[in-house]
Amino acid sequence: MVLSLREHGREAVDVSDIRVLAGPGNATRNVVQQLIRKGWLSRVRRGRYVLLPPEHGPDILGENNVLALATAAATPSYVGWWSAASFHGFTTQVPLTALIAVTGRMTERELEGSTVRFVRLSKRKFFGSQLYPLYGRQIPISTPVKTLIDCLDRPTLAGGISETVRIADRALANVSGDEAVETAIRFNSKSVMQRLGAISDLVDRPLPPLTRQRLRAAIPKSARSRFGRGHPLAGDIGYVAPWGLFIDARREELLAEVPRTKSRT
Repeated sequence: MVLSLREHGREAVDVSDIRVLAGPGNATRNVVQQLIRKGWLSRVRRGRYVLLPPEHGPDILGENNVLALATAAATPSYVGWWSAASFHGFTTQVPLTALIAVTGRMTERELEGSTVRFVRLSKRKFFGSQLYPLYGRQIPISTPVKTLIDCLDRPTLAGGISETVRIADRALANVSGDEAVETAIRFNSKSVMQRLGAISDLVDRPLPPLTRQRLRAAIPKSARSRFGRGHPLAGDIGYVAPWGLFIDARREELLAEVPRTKSRT
């Protein structure tokens, strides 16, 4: 059974796949139970499992790659936000919850002792992932530039505003300004475009002049949005006129985890 599924290139399998080989009724149920007991299958949701590869040997202890299990639970899906930022090296923090982008409604669950949160995205925002190797699996993860844009869109899923600025600093050191602006425009969120422009200035990774102009032209002149706690306090950066963005946070707070440069100092 395991070899047959593997020959067809299956990593995630449904009960229907096993029924084709095992037969209907109790035969399928018995096969599934034995494969789980022997460690060849790990359950990700009702009727769906991840297949443990035969090359791991006869003594299988189960799948401990929570991201493989989490992304197998929903199709399409991808690892995003803080989890993706950690994978790409944009943060030294290791989030305790695996964050998975999906297109449908799914409830938070525990997989192999880890918490997995499924975040529903609109079709407009669901793009920008590719397969990356991780512990012997090919896992869909947002690309570096899409990770940046997703985190700017949902700072609460990126560890908060200060962590989001840290992630943006590292991401902008690894992706081109043109690519970042193109992705932000495709994402089609005025607040994301405003945050990209303002934070790139804040962390001293300015966009190329023509790219900066293109980004500014894509933002309506009347657009206003906020970044931070949602209400102003004394000492906050305040209104950033070039980008129409209110930053409700202190400069030193946002740059606390960002390495200093000569100009920033």
